[in-house]
Amino acid sequence: MNNILNKICKDKIIEIKEAKNKLSLDELKKNIKKKKFAFSKQIDNFKFDNKTCLIAEIKKASPSKGIFRENFDHVNIAKEYINNGVACLSIITEKKYFLGSKEYIKDIRKFTNIPILCKDFFVDLYQIYEASVLGADCVLILIKNTNKNLINDMYELAINLGLDVILETHNEKEMEIALKFEKAIIGINNRNLEDFTVNINNTINLYNLFELHERKVICESGINSHEDIKKIKNETNINNFLVGESIIRSSSISEKISSLLK
Repeated sequence: MNNILNKICKDKIIEIKEAKNKLSLDELKKNIKKKKFAFSKQIDNFKFDNKTCLIAEIKKASPSKGIFRENFDHVNIAKEYINNGVACLSIITEKKYFLGSKEYIKDIRKFTNIPILCKDFFVDLYQIYEASVLGADCVLILIKNTNKNLINDMYELAINLGLDVILETHNEKEMEIALKFEKAIIGINNRNLEDFTVNINNTINLYNLFELHERKVICESGINSHEDIKKIKNETNINNFLVGESIIRSSSISEKISSLLK
């Protein structure tokens, strides 16, 4: 997986260079409208209302598992998510390996104000500006494979633009880095990036080891049922769940979301 991550990031650097040639950073900045941390506010709202905060992911494919849904219509999927009470959307924009698109955010933003996470592999400050211009409210920075100075610079820029930041962690070492950023939302990914195995106990163990009760924390990967959500809630104080594959693969998105939130 390390090799895949390295390859994705190298290709992303090339992609951003090409994007800068088409639209310079100075031109991109002209379209910036400062955001208002809508993503974290939505997390707070759902906690206040005692409702499970489901961040539903629009994800067509992954490099390890291929295409999740053949009849993939991002607009209809987003509308079905929203109509069934999800808190936020996570939209994968990486196109080469995950078959995502930046246009997905633009298309969906036209008909809804629901908070949107732009999920990609962030390797350049240009992408933070770009996410804001596209209409996103939040960016996810993968601590693994990201230089500490770049993490700091991207975090500071995002906060200055009113964008929320999720710092994604997988282990103790990454958590120690993430906790240094006071305004960041902490994402705990249950997928082992070395062998692709998934264990939701990773969230429970890291949450309790670092006593994260005062932080906003999102449980990512491996949530397949209401029982999984209930287990996480019972053993931590987490109310936020990023779920993609189990919803996208289901025969009925509406029924799946309903079963998760029951």
